[in-house]
Amino acid sequence: MTTDLAAFAKATGVKYFMVSFTDLFGGQRAKLVPAQAIAEMQEDGAGFAGFATYLDMTPAHPDMLAVPDASSVIQLPWKPEVAWVAANCVMEGEDVAQAPRNVLRKLIDRAADQGLHVKTGIEAEFFLLTPQGDQISDPFDTAAKPCYDQQAVMRRYEVIREICDYMLELGWGPYQNDHEDANGQFEMNWEFDDALKTADKHSFFKFMAKSVAEKHGLRATFMPKPIEGLTGNGCHAHISVWDGAGNAAKTNVFADDAMDLGLSQSGRHFLGGIMKHASALAAITNPTVNSYKRINAPRTMSGATWAPNTVTWTSNNRTHMVRVPGPGRFELRLPDGAANPYLLQAVIIAAGLDGVSTNADPGKRYDIDMYAEGHKVRGAPRLPLNLLDALREFNKNKGLKSMLGDEFSAAYLKLKHQEWDAFAAHFSTWEKENTLDI
Repeated sequence: MTTDLAAFAKATGVKYFMVSFTDLFGGQRAKLVPAQAIAEMQEDGAGFAGFATYLDMTPAHPDMLAVPDASSVIQLPWKPEVAWVAANCVMEGEDVAQAPRNVLRKLIDRAADQGLHVKTGIEAEFFLLTPQGDQISDPFDTAAKPCYDQQAVMRRYEVIREICDYMLELGWGPYQNDHEDANGQFEMNWEFDDALKTADKHSFFKFMAKSVAEKHGLRATFMPKPIEGLTGNGCHAHISVWDGAGNAAKTNVFADDAMDLGLSQSGRHFLGGIMKHASALAAITNPTVNSYKRINAPRTMSGATWAPNTVTWTSNNRTHMVRVPGPGRFELRLPDGAANPYLLQAVIIAAGLDGVSTNADPGKRYDIDMYAEGHKVRGAPRLPLNLLDALREFNKNKGLKSMLGDEFSAAYLKLKHQEWDAFAAHFSTWEKENTLDI
């Protein structure tokens, strides 16, 4: 049954709705709509100029309408008179093919046609910095191995507690919060869900974490590598496939106790698709110039990067791109904090479905410490060294581009190449320091 947003507002005291969509670069765009006008917006959508965001459009394009998906509505726990609602982008009566949430919805439908319902959980890592973003907010957070530091997490208790309280209030099932491996870094976990619901929650979580941090005079960042020499922000995804969506799910089709690691044949093929497309996948899961300072980082101050640089998989071992920590699921450790919440889920499903349809083999399993013994692996591809290499891998991967949609793929490649060109044209301090006197 579709939620009537006007009735929702009346019942909850909501005065404004943030009708929100996410653009190709992961930017969250919204219009603040009074509750008195939401009935019309729920029917027709809020109007946007797509060119003014990171979508491949021009000023000559007609209005893009963001039509609220009422099932996603969330009343802001820290500002109850406002509700956030994810929207689907429409232009002249048709879904905008390049809009990330539409890309994901299309792939979810495609998987459902095959009786496959992807459920995921994500591990959102972020730093709490000073408002200027130039240093860690806690001057006492200086331990060489700060992971799980109980003093440090308690010094930021008010921020972490407030975010966790809100997730409890929203019924997300948060189950642990910790100080992560870098100074100033934290991770918060909540229960896994259907891919679209996880993407909506992921999108809202980033908005919520930033808002709560600002309320406390701090700045939350999901930037992949905000502090040189420290561990970067990952966004690990735990993936399983079920026989139904939501509460209708009864059987995990990735689970088979008779198979190695408890991963079924279809689970192995899905994993095979991830492995097959990994280098191209990186253009979506690691979408910024800064992303490659995380996955190709030298050893950090704590002694490990916790990020992969080679396309390998393993059992319960965190030094590989994919690990199988238990029966019926696997963890993709490639994505970082800059990953678009909707495109992250979409590209996982796209690669996995291709793996299932082609009976893809994930290849040899390596149960070694890749940080210490990675040089012993022969034949496993290295992940891209930079964003340009990743974009080139994505561009030549016709199968993955087709799965995600040709219009989306063309738009994404065009705008991301423009981003790379802007970076390449930038003159850095490093260049002057190292070449001025040559």
